[in-house]
Formats: sequence, C-alpha cells, structure tokens
Amino acid sequence: MELIDFFWIIVKATIVAVALLSFSNLAVLAERKVSSWIQGRVGPNRTSIPILGAIPVIGTGLTKMGLFQPVADGLKLLLKEDPVPAHVNKFYFFLAPIAAMIPAVTTVAVVPVGQIIENGVAVPLVLADLDIGMLFIFAVSALGVYGMILAGWASNSKYPFLGGIRSSAQMISYELSMGLSILPVFMWSNAPGVESGLSLFSVVQNQQFVWGIIFMPISALLFLVSIFAETNRLPFDMPESESELVAGFNTEYGSFKFGLFFAAEYAHIIVGSGIFAALFLGGWHPLPFNPMGWELQPSGLLGALISMGIFLGKTFFVVFFFIWIRWTLPRFRYDQVMKLGWTMMLPLALVNLIVYAIVFAFIDMN
Repeated sequence: MELIDFFWIIVKATIVAVALLSFSNLAVLAERKVSSWIQGRVGPNRTSIPILGAIPVIGTGLTKMGLFQPVADGLKLLLKEDPVPAHVNKFYFFLAPIAAMIPAVTTVAVVPVGQIIENGVAVPLVLADLDIGMLFIFAVSALGVYGMILAGWASNSKYPFLGGIRSSAQMISYELSMGLSILPVFMWSNAPGVESGLSLFSVVQNQQFVWGIIFMPISALLFLVSIFAETNRLPFDMPESESELVAGFNTEYGSFKFGLFFAAEYAHIIVGSGIFAALFLGGWHPLPFNPMGWELQPSGLLGALISMGIFLGKTFFVVFFFIWIRWTLPRFRYDQVMKLGWTMMLPLALVNLIVYAIVFAFIDMN
C-alpha cells in the first residue's frame, strides 16, 4: 500500500468517526425534544450562541429548536471538575469509558451508507466492504459490554458492580437470539438466483426487489428487540436502572468520563439502527416492492448523495423509534428480561431459523 492510499484511508476513517460522534450529539438533542413532545413540554429552547443570537430570525429559530443545546452539554461535561473517588481501581476506572466507546466507532467501518454507480457498476460507500462484515460487527460490538463490566468492577461499589453483572447477563441472553435472527437473511443472500455474498452490501443489493422486513418479519422483530437489549435501552436498561441501582455501572462517573459513556450509548444506537436499515429496510432502495428490479438511482455523485440520504433517513427513523419506545414503555423487571430472552426470544429464533431453512431447501430442490 502506497503512503498516499494509507493517508486517504485515515482521512476517510476520521470523517466517518467525526460524523458518527456528531450524529450522537444530535441524537441526544432528539431524545430531549421527542421526550418533551411526548410529555407535552417544550424541551431545550434557551441555549444560544451570542453571535448568532444577535440575528433576530436565524438566531431565535435555532435557539427555539434547541440546536445549541448539544454544544452547551458537551462543554459542560468537558470543563467540569472530574473527581476520582479514592476507593476505585484507577487504571480500569479510566479504561472503562474508552472500552465502551471504541466498539461503536470501529463497527461503523463495515456499514455501507450508500452506493455510487460508475459505468453501470454499483460500488459501496463504505470504509471496509468485508465479506464477513456481520461477523466482524458481532465480534467487535460484543466487546462493548466489557466497558460496563470494567466500570462496575473498578468502581469498588455495590451498585456499579450489580449493574456490570446485569449487563453481562443481558448481553449473553440476547446475543444468541440476535445471531440466530439474521441467519435467514444470509441464507436468502446465498439462495439460488440471487447475488451471493455475506457482506452487508450484498444483503442490501438483494433487497432491490423486496425489503427484508416484508419477507422475514419475525427475523426483523427478533433483531430489533435484541438491539434494544444490547444497547441497554428502555425497557431493557437493567445495567443502569436508576430506581434500583442509582445509575448502575456509571454511578461513580462524572464529567468527561460520564460523557464518553453517554456518547457511546447513542453511537451504538445509531450503528445498530444503520445495521437494521441495511438488513431489513432495503438500505438505500426507496421502494419496499420493486418486482421488475428497476434501478431508481442515477449514476455519479448525485446518485451517491441520494442513496446516502435515503439510508440515513431510514437510520434516523429507527433512532426515532428507539426514543419513542423509551418514553412509552415502562422498564421490565430483571426476571422478566431474562424470561423474555431465554423462554421466548431464543425458542422463537430457533423455530424461525428452521422454517426458513426448510423454505430455502425446498426452493433449492426446485
């Protein structure tokens, strides 16, 4: 690899990482605004930047939309005093927020965000188009739970420790269902008559005729519920569970380190939503049904921007669904979370896999 190629890889990776973190800040704002709409409140509408605030229309409009609130929140977390309790294991205490953030920033490298058509050939807009992209995502994203476990153990406090134990148990319970739920998707991607491949780009291309959520609704439901559990979102926020564990694994954290945990949670939500859009919502294909297989995207840069817009629109819709569910459903009890994972999700995922295996075997024989 030439030096210039390596340089451009670093530049593209930096752009993707900055975009993901920027979207995470906007997701925090969306969380606050959507929750205010659901609860009949106004939400953030005061924070402004003095220079823009002097412009009557633009400054007032942006302020009422709350667009400056993420900046204020970020500066607050960055500049606050950062006390470290004397009883913690300092090395692992500092390592935990970093270990929670890295998997989300890493897995986004294999998620295609669009395509560009050059000379009639579709090329994915992705940092690394791995043929085992989904296996890479599972392998790396599973490491995110170690950040919570480390935080709980290094805090040397009972509430964080219980939160860390809960997070590990929850991850094991729903990782199985998540893995089994997507096996029919890759069976479909390698069925006779379709483009074979295990990369997410191949999966999206095979949804040009019909979206995966229409052909495999049970797999989509299982995967979506598993993402809720893997990202510790309500009604599965057992590792935090403020009414029982104060703040769970991050009880002893404050300032910038707490901000890393916060950003990591929303980064995981955005990446998980993007993966769901790629697996089940057709990625950048705009129509749920396209039996003739028409290519609706123009070639060149314009088509690439349109495909990115469609994909990001679907991703943000799933993020909105995450927020909506959080402010709609109550938290499950811990025994209910375990019962759902082992006695309902896992058997349903196995039955779903067997049914689609029989269907694809029948199609193969004919």
